Amino acid sequence: MPTRDVISWNAMINACVCNKYHQVALELFWEMRWYERSGIDSTTLLIVVSALSKMNELKQGRIVHGLSLKDGMDSDCFLCNAFIDMYAKCGELSSAECMFEGMEFRDSSSWNSMMSGCVYNGYAEKCLSYFKDMTLSCGGVQADNLSISCTISACSSLGEIHCGQTIHGLAIKLGYGDTTHISVGNTLISLYSQCGEIVDAECVFRGLIHKDDVVSWNSMIHGLAIQSAILKAFSLLYEMQLTPSVHPDSVTFVSVIPLCAEFKLLYEGKSVHGFIIRRGMRLDLSLKNSIMDMYCKCNNHKPAELLFTATPGRDIVTWNTMIAGYAQNDCTIEAQTLFQEFLCSGPPCNALTLLAILSSCDSPKEFQFGKSIHSLQIKLGFLTNFLAINALMSMYINCGDLIASLTLLHSISTVADVVSWNTVIVGCAQNGFFYEALEAFNQMRSRPHIKADSITLVSILSACGDLQLISHGRILHGLALKTPMGSDVRVRNSLITMYSRIGDVDEAKSVFSTSPYRNLCSWNCMISGFAQNKNGRRALELFHNLAYVPNEFTIVSIISASTQIGSLRHGKQIHSYVLRYGFEGNLFILTTFVDFYSKCGRLDVAIQIFKDLREKSIASWNCMLSAYGFHGHGREAIKLFTELCESGARPTKSTFISLLSACSHSGLVEEGCLYYNLMSTVFGVEPTTEHHVCLVDLLGRAGRLAEAYKFIEGIQPQAELNVWGALLSACKYHGYVKMGEQVAEHIFKIDPENAGYYVSLFNIYAADGRWSDAMDVRRMFDNRMLRKTPGYSLIDVCTR
Repeated sequence: MPTRDVISWNAMINACVCNKYHQVALELFWEMRWYERSGIDSTTLLIVVSALSKMNELKQGRIVHGLSLKDGMDSDCFLCNAFIDMYAKCGELSSAECMFEGMEFRDSSSWNSMMSGCVYNGYAEKCLSYFKDMTLSCGGVQADNLSISCTISACSSLGEIHCGQTIHGLAIKLGYGDTTHISVGNTLISLYSQCGEIVDAECVFRGLIHKDDVVSWNSMIHGLAIQSAILKAFSLLYEMQLTPSVHPDSVTFVSVIPLCAEFKLLYEGKSVHGFIIRRGMRLDLSLKNSIMDMYCKCNNHKPAELLFTATPGRDIVTWNTMIAGYAQNDCTIEAQTLFQEFLCSGPPCNALTLLAILSSCDSPKEFQFGKSIHSLQIKLGFLTNFLAINALMSMYINCGDLIASLTLLHSISTVADVVSWNTVIVGCAQNGFFYEALEAFNQMRSRPHIKADSITLVSILSACGDLQLISHGRILHGLALKTPMGSDVRVRNSLITMYSRIGDVDEAKSVFSTSPYRNLCSWNCMISGFAQNKNGRRALELFHNLAYVPNEFTIVSIISASTQIGSLRHGKQIHSYVLRYGFEGNLFILTTFVDFYSKCGRLDVAIQIFKDLREKSIASWNCMLSAYGFHGHGREAIKLFTELCESGARPTKSTFISLLSACSHSGLVEEGCLYYNLMSTVFGVEPTTEHHVCLVDLLGRAGRLAEAYKFIEGIQPQAELNVWGALLSACKYHGYVKMGEQVAEHIFKIDPENAGYYVSLFNIYAADGRWSDAMDVRRMFDNRMLRKTPGYSLIDVCTR
């Protein structure tokens, strides 16, 4: 153009802004300032401020603001509104407020800009305050659909359902309650769904006349997802696909995919991923990150790995998602390798990155790597971040360094919250440090500003159950009943488990019966409690009254109960149920069936189930080894152990207990001794009391009692009572009276209250005809008022 006036420049700058060429628009503006002698007008600045707001350019925004003041445009209401919006979107809410306060005249846009700025910067209370001031102002400004939408969003952020309902009523009064105002309807959907009022949210959504706005559908789907309404969310997504005027976008799937991740819905997650690919939708980074997270949380990290590799412009969330995914799927080496790659080539590390990688340090062998992460955390200045400190404490407990974890806790004890204390208490309880968990709980209780929550009680009750501390457990039960936690279903379930572990099944049943609400876990805890206390009959009776569809834990507990009472009939019925309802691929359940059939005399069925397993866990191998030993098939057990080693599985302590027991029941003395020696030297498994008992039993059955006695004397530290008990049984079997007397004397010094050992010594004397000595043992037995648990046999009356 030969001549350009202000209108020409404004048109060109506005065209650049409309087409998102913000930097070009800014360059044109400065060029205009240089060449255009007639100067600029308020329209020019209005367009430029709009561009700066979208570019988040605070520094240049201040310069433009200065120019407007210099040129005397500070009284232009439209321009002032633009500056308020620009400052708010650049995070300078205080400057926006100063601008707002300095305005001589304010229109509805001024108030709306200020309120939306407050919501944008997370100051929801200020938004409500400005809305109140606007409605009470003398300027005659009336709330419109935008101000109402902003205020409802503020209520949603604060979880203020009653305030939101009041604004809803005001909107109806002002004429914005009808279903044609989509922005108001969308914010109402978000408000009601986030506050748990799904019915009201659906009522607003169904009342919308125009359902061609994708935001409305996304708001409703997101609300259902927040409330974990899985079926409703997917039904609405299906309905959305059938609506011609609206199509799902990336925001829709960012709401649905996390739902698949949370509930491990791999099939549904794959279907959503496939739909996105079929529709040719652009996979933006947020959507890719959600899909990766879904695959990782569904224990299928390979597709996530492929997606990560194929993503060129990875942000910090992408790296964090993949590192956390590896850690969640026990891919420790991959997680740590990727973390090191991230430090070399990725964006700057944040606290969430450290949280992701620390979760991979969950065993003593990862201790050094965990310490290096601690050093990095100090270097990066994250020691004031409570989440990072809690993750460090958890890491040290999992790696076995309890002192380091407690030191960290004490370093922040003055400001530590209940989450920090729970981190230590839960970590101690899960890693076997039960006394330390109780000590940490007592210290927490001494802090008046810290109140135990349901998570605290669940962990402490678990520790009491494992330590058999009935008095402590009852005190905690009383504490729970004095607070609202007493009705918490998780606390109730923990009480059932605690009493069951201690052996007080009647009290456990009382807690179960008086619970105001019982979920499937409650039933599982009670059924398992009966099974653990050898009360299989009551477990079966409770199972018949089960109010829920059984899951794998229910089935395993009831199989265990059937095993106890030797009920092959009940076990077969449960097996049929498993096959009918699709549990036949569950390794956990099938392993339990191997144990059940072998103990009910059907070794052939147990072998067949074991052979048909698609994959075999170490528990499956151990169970089959135990089955062979139970039936006296020692050679087959040894052959199976060889297959186990060749398969790449790593033998455990339980593996060798089963193997040594099999050798003992089959008279394979030399083989048993060989495997006992190989256990520590080749396989790195240190012998425990159970292994010592098996070896003494092996030698005792073979009549090599002197060798067994010598072996016991060589155990360091001193042999446990059960080991001496195994030798005493061997003395009874072979009639070794003198050695039996020596062993019994030693046992009575350690545990004079065990009735079974008195009976064994009595039988040794009786078998040798020494009735006078036998009666002396009987008198000792009676004087201590001991009672031997009577034996019993079970028969299944209904065999057909």
